Amino acid sequence: MSLLISGATIIDGVSDAPLAGHSIWIEGRRIKAITRGAEVERVSGARTINAHGKYIIPGLMDANVHLMGDVRLENVVRYEGRYEDLILEAAQIALKSGLTTVFDTFGPRQPLISVRDKINSGEVPGSRIFCAGNIIGLDGVISRDFNARALDVASGALIERLNGIWASNVGPALSWMTPEQVAREVRAYIAKGIDFVKYASSEHRWGDPTTFLVFSAQSQAAIVNAAHEAGITAQAHATSVESLRVAVEAGCDLIQHCNITGPVPIPDSTLELIAQRGTGAVVFPFTRRRFDWILEKCPVDRPYFSTSDTNCRNLIQAGARVLLATDAFVMSSEFLTDPVLTQYWSAPGEDNLAELGQGHFHWLKAMEEKGFPPMELLRAATRNIARAYGKDADLGTLQPGKLADLLILEKNPLESADNYRSIDTIIRDGAVVDRTPLPLNPLLTLPAAAASAETLAYRAQRHLGNSRHPCCV
Repeated sequence: MSLLISGATIIDGVSDAPLAGHSIWIEGRRIKAITRGAEVERVSGARTINAHGKYIIPGLMDANVHLMGDVRLENVVRYEGRYEDLILEAAQIALKSGLTTVFDTFGPRQPLISVRDKINSGEVPGSRIFCAGNIIGLDGVISRDFNARALDVASGALIERLNGIWASNVGPALSWMTPEQVAREVRAYIAKGIDFVKYASSEHRWGDPTTFLVFSAQSQAAIVNAAHEAGITAQAHATSVESLRVAVEAGCDLIQHCNITGPVPIPDSTLELIAQRGTGAVVFPFTRRRFDWILEKCPVDRPYFSTSDTNCRNLIQAGARVLLATDAFVMSSEFLTDPVLTQYWSAPGEDNLAELGQGHFHWLKAMEEKGFPPMELLRAATRNIARAYGKDADLGTLQPGKLADLLILEKNPLESADNYRSIDTIIRDGAVVDRTPLPLNPLLTLPAAAASAETLAYRAQRHLGNSRHPCCV
């Protein structure tokens, strides 16, 4: 099947200036030609799209999402056996918002792989998925690493079953092992079908007063080498200056949320090392409005994010290869009303980076506020991600021979980050996406059900106060 998109201004992610009045010829899944010449206008039997006055950019990417990111106990229990449905819903929300490719950096491995393969085969629509499964060295979803409160109420059998789905053979027990033993377990995990390796350089004990390395420098290097020997990339979860430095020195291809280093800003020597090595620098930037809100309203997160804005600006200044990422996931109506979550950076509100389908737009706006050049903004959302993940032979730029993933925008994204929202058409794998019905089977995104009569009756009596006797509190 041939598709001809004519007359647009093309921002291909390669050229330093837009290409005005060009046409793109797509044959099957790939770009056949990009030209101003009349030869493309004579493509026989091609479907045509008149894009005069519009702008074409590569499909947007997100270097860090969680297609099943709501890992509260009630959610993972309620949907046990239906994780694929949640992941597919999220992948379709991502695609609908212009994310043609996403990288899932923590989730249930087998359901992710299953949905990935269904999308790749054309069985169902969705954003292209690459996945890591577990964060190597961290425990599963019911653990101190992710959901410590649930440990007090879940049974041992349930905890073991759920954690096994996530952590498999690469959980916290690896931190006891020698580098050689760690590498052996990582190779076994790679063989289970993941697309890239993500490991914990630092812990994930959010709210703890201390931080620590999960793996020694030698074990981190062994993990990276195991990934590279298998022909895939390696990345690290890092939330402190030492975990960041060790991960870069270990040879990671990219570092997640490297601008988050707690109360200590990234030293100049580490900034220089990141830039010199070309390590992918995934950053979680916030708009000024959101940053001020976090520092005021989120006591749990304040120590972690206090230097994040400074780090982000310093990474830009150092010439680091910056990547767009959001940590985004689908937020159900129940999640949005959970009072505990109002203490965290991902709480509902304006400019929420963690809201799948909107977070990437907030990322672009935040980086624009920090003075990131418009063309580099586009590359951070496309080419830089593809390069860091080793997918640039097929993705990230608009060039002949590459997969035809692209967006047609009504407005020029180089004039304002807000213009990335002006999506006219999404094309993935050479096919025009029908955005209207997505997601096809909404679950988490369904409107909240009306309260039952029983719930209303109970609610009316809640003024009676605490359910526990005051002498026992």
